[in-house]
Amino acid sequence: MTSDHAADHGRRPGPGLDLDAYLARIGWSGERRPTAEVLRSVHRAHALGIPFENLDPVLGRAPSLALADLEAKLLRGGRGGYCYEQNTLLAAALTTLGFEITLLCARVVLGAGPGDVRPRTHMLMLARVPGGPTPYLADVGFGATGSLLEPIPLVAGAELHDTPRRHRLVNTPHDGPLEQWELQAHTVGQGWESQYAFTLEPFEAPDYEVINWHIATNPRSPFQHQVYVQRTTPDAHLSLTGRTLTVTAHDGTREERLLADGDEVLHVLAVDFGIRLPPGTRLPE
Repeated sequence: MTSDHAADHGRRPGPGLDLDAYLARIGWSGERRPTAEVLRSVHRAHALGIPFENLDPVLGRAPSLALADLEAKLLRGGRGGYCYEQNTLLAAALTTLGFEITLLCARVVLGAGPGDVRPRTHMLMLARVPGGPTPYLADVGFGATGSLLEPIPLVAGAELHDTPRRHRLVNTPHDGPLEQWELQAHTVGQGWESQYAFTLEPFEAPDYEVINWHIATNPRSPFQHQVYVQRTTPDAHLSLTGRTLTVTAHDGTREERLLADGDEVLHVLAVDFGIRLPPGTRLPE
């Protein structure tokens, strides 16, 4: 399947997004037109503006992917979300702005051992500028230091200097009829590191409902048992895994600190990540 074919069959989320509330949440106030520059700047503002978090699964519930619920949680509720929530929201915003969207699903290969085959569980998308020659890979929901800050053109060998990060797309061999793509991030001192692999088979909203339920409720899912929170700022990347807070500077230097208890976790979530939880919330120790 060619990239042209995939983008011509864009799967659009349903209408109804409060675009004003979304743009206010990410702090973006540019011209509302479907241009490459708008795509780049909205994507970057979202990546910097809304934290990644899996607190709903940790608290024993699967997050709703209904647009009204995402608005209540991520736009008005002082919360973040993981890939299905983040990218459903971005897809709705880009569709409202006039971009053509194709939803996709990837296998995360970051941290996988030799021979490991993980299921396709990561939501991402292609975004096409109307009349543009090449779609862009867009993804604001990959909770890692190698996540995209800006969209990257779907071109083999394309390299993106989304300051302060670097990414590239390559084609990789696999058993299947569709071309496989891989997003790689450049890590200081380690070179190019694979993040996830995907084909251009379009996915639909009900597909993510199933995957979301599995990731949030399966007893074997790591997202159900441990807090994973990420936030990218103009100066650093913050990560909270369990009670371990890691701050990664743009030059690759890292500082780690073990938080004392659940109360300190809640304090750091509020102050450092900008995540507000209802009074009386207690996270599993």
